[in-house]
Amino acid sequence: MHSAFLTSSRIRNSLARSPALIAALAMAIGGVVGTAAAFGPLYATAGLLALLAGTALLVSTEAGLIAVFAITILLPFGTLPFKAIITPNLLELALAGLSVVWVLRLLARSDAYDLRLTPLGLPILGFIGLTLFSLVLGARGLPDSLTLHNYAKFVLGVLLYISVANCVLTRSQARLIMRALLISGALAALMAIILLALPDPLALNILVSLGRIGYPSSGRVLRYIEDGPGTGLERAIGLSVDPNSFAGMLALVTAIALALLFARRPILSRGILIGVVGVLTFALLLTFSRGALLGLIAAAIYLAALRYRRLWWAMIAAGVLGGGLLVAFGLADDIVQRLFAGVQLQDQAQQMRLAEYQNAVAIITRYPIFGIGFAQAPDIDLTAGVSSIYLAIAQRMGLVGLAAFVALVAAWFVITLRAARQMDDERADWLFGTQAGLVAALVVGIADHYFFNIEFGHMVALFWGVAGLGMAIVALPSPSLKH
Repeated sequence: MHSAFLTSSRIRNSLARSPALIAALAMAIGGVVGTAAAFGPLYATAGLLALLAGTALLVSTEAGLIAVFAITILLPFGTLPFKAIITPNLLELALAGLSVVWVLRLLARSDAYDLRLTPLGLPILGFIGLTLFSLVLGARGLPDSLTLHNYAKFVLGVLLYISVANCVLTRSQARLIMRALLISGALAALMAIILLALPDPLALNILVSLGRIGYPSSGRVLRYIEDGPGTGLERAIGLSVDPNSFAGMLALVTAIALALLFARRPILSRGILIGVVGVLTFALLLTFSRGALLGLIAAAIYLAALRYRRLWWAMIAAGVLGGGLLVAFGLADDIVQRLFAGVQLQDQAQQMRLAEYQNAVAIITRYPIFGIGFAQAPDIDLTAGVSSIYLAIAQRMGLVGLAAFVALVAAWFVITLRAARQMDDERADWLFGTQAGLVAALVVGIADHYFFNIEFGHMVALFWGVAGLGMAIVALPSPSLKH
């Protein structure tokens, strides 16, 4: 069984087998010392942390997966603290590092490790091929550097599916990654609640201070329903910049946490899981995202209908408790009014969505087969971009791309649902958690586009990473077999 934790002997063995790694570490240490002398202790501390994280990534795929999911959830837009022609963000580096490590491990120890594409591996590679075709076709063969950079992040995010399938090989590894997902989500939610509770000037200063690592330092840093302080309710954003993408992430992670809370063998104590679900749900409500709330409700109904009958009563109790808390915090009227305004299509956000949908349908009508690619709309009377992953895929990749995406997702659910019938309870609970997470994401995607947006590579990575985790759980050995 592969160890879930780094050990000193493992690190020593890895160093002993890799003189190049020793040299790289020596240069990195020298760089940290030089940074301390030139720029001060803050950058030196950041460099040291990056050095430690990089070392862990080089010797452990578990550390790599935890780093990827933690960055995706907690610090999705973080970059290296210096400028280059194209400054890679931390998630890109973590995704690329993870891929390199498991591929090199596969090549070096082909007797112990096999390539796991899973039944959907080749179709997913084909889907990436379709995105590349649309990219080149839409840009007439010459995409600009920013589009290429964002597209590279998108591809790395989709490929996380294959990385997870090849790195999660044992139950202990699956358990560790799911714990990392829940803890990272809870920390992100807690940070969002704290930032929302702080006075606006202090919260603004904290977020602006992250400008040195790629975060916005001007413009709409804090987000309000009516786009201005004093004119509307402030929305929870955490460190995700956009409240709607943050809400989509929370909906996905909360759905997983909800399944694991009702699991027969919970991966954390039920008290901790209740706290995790509570803080995640409360933060989601504070985003004022109607789509994310509906996504979470859909995921809860999915779980209650297919596996956890007790969840029906828990949903009723949670509704009563949540309503009471919102009344106590004075937020109930605002949330109810916002929900009804959205249903009646009365608020500005919904009217803008309707305009986007009409524009997207016009683009799809003109370019129905392969879409317009990932650049600007080729016609001056049309504008690219729409708040729906389904319309966005059809717009960018045409109806061919949309059909491919729907087929992939449908095949994933068919495979995992069939496999769940033959599993032991522990694995089945984990698998239903990943299913609920994707149900939440797919419902959120009706009114938001972040799970298919090259500018939000972390959301793409989260979606496909959870899908890969589900397929890895399917491939895990049963308890009767040695693993």
